[in-house]
Amino acid sequence: MKQSTMIAVALALAASVSATAQQKSAADGIAEYRKMLEDGNPAELFEAKGEDLWKTARGPKKASLQRCDLGLGPGVVKGAWVQLPRWFADTQRVQDLESRLLTCMENLQGFNAAEIASTGFDKGEQATMAALAAWISSESRGLKMALPQAHVEEKRFYELGKRAFFYRGGPMDFSCASCHGEPGKRIRLQDLPDLTKNPGDGIGFAAWPAYRVSSGEMWSMQRRLNDCYRQQRFPYPGFASDVTIALGVYMGVNARGAQSIAPALKR
Repeated sequence: MKQSTMIAVALALAASVSATAQQKSAADGIAEYRKMLEDGNPAELFEAKGEDLWKTARGPKKASLQRCDLGLGPGVVKGAWVQLPRWFADTQRVQDLESRLLTCMENLQGFNAAEIASTGFDKGEQATMAALAAWISSESRGLKMALPQAHVEEKRFYELGKRAFFYRGGPMDFSCASCHGEPGKRIRLQDLPDLTKNPGDGIGFAAWPAYRVSSGEMWSMQRRLNDCYRQQRFPYPGFASDVTIALGVYMGVNARGAQSIAPALKR
């Protein structure tokens, strides 16, 4: 081998090692940053607010949400989050946490569900929704994802969610799978988990809702999914729309057995 060729190979190997080291150090740095913030996760403030909202009589009917059935019986919160979305007989629909809360807020408290769904994120009763999602999900922290698939509609929504996940379109020809369809992907310093299978404890679906450090806001799963569509340059599918619920079923079932850490801390 010529000396010039050997030098070129050596330089290439050095560059590769350096890039790998930088990549690892960046990932380690992010992990350390998150660890430092864990003891003071601002999500705790939203959890406390959500618990208070759950127990407080509100709305035109001056009632609390303590009789709301999240799938395990009226008023049962612990364990509910890790089994949502699921089929509800009273609405004849597969519902996720937010769409189920809309049902309870309308039926028990007299709020207008359609009006809340059309309100901007972090405004009015949407802020209430984020706090409720934070507290309810925290009550299942440490439990494993266990979305049911016994009902035919739950199975249908899984297949619908799978189709939506891989559907490509928009000006950039993106899909959910473009970022989350295979292992080892990242955007800038952010690791992108493979959501077509179980990515592990506290990753992907098992980490949401989450407090976004970058915006200083609590984000529900519905907000996360709607923002994903924005990033793909798609129109918003709408709060509690069938496609977002179906995506929740697909990712949640794929995450079965993963431990929930919601509400997590995200950059």
